[in-house]
Amino acid sequence: MAPPARYCVPGERLCSTEEASAGSGTYARHGSIFASLAGCLQRCAEDGGLPVVSVVRDAEAQLLPGVGAVVTCKVCSINSRFAKVNILYVGATPLKSTFRGTIRREDIRATEKDKISLGDAQSNYLLSTAENELGVVVARSEAGVQMVPISWCEMQCPQTHTKDFRKVARVQPQFLQT
Repeated sequence: MAPPARYCVPGERLCSTEEASAGSGTYARHGSIFASLAGCLQRCAEDGGLPVVSVVRDAEAQLLPGVGAVVTCKVCSINSRFAKVNILYVGATPLKSTFRGTIRREDIRATEKDKISLGDAQSNYLLSTAENELGVVVARSEAGVQMVPISWCEMQCPQTHTKDFRKVARVQPQFLQT
């Protein structure tokens, strides 16, 4: 008879990093492995190494953004300190419902990636553009025209020729649609 499944919640300490290594749905911090989402605990043995601890969700459950996931967002509001966004996609997968996110002004940069722990479905995710591939992909000017990137930090309206400072994403060729 199989042992009963152990369920865990985000932030729950699962084990020490000396006992196992962190897999999907988990993160390591201060010598321990924690759950980054709600689900069932799985432990898979590695050949000659530490077992891998993962947290898996029911296949019917809502896909959640995880630590290090690339997400596509729509900006809802902007002020001088941060932008509020709705997360629409995780990778190339559309979400069943949107999640709220925040991009702080200090997290809009090209390097120095943050380590951020995430919560569950009702959380407000803290996002960063700390890689060259991350940033603004599509923007509209005040005239309502789609802007054109002219450098890694500027976009220009082709109609009014006004320039706006934006951290522009360097979209990888495999993600371009033809």
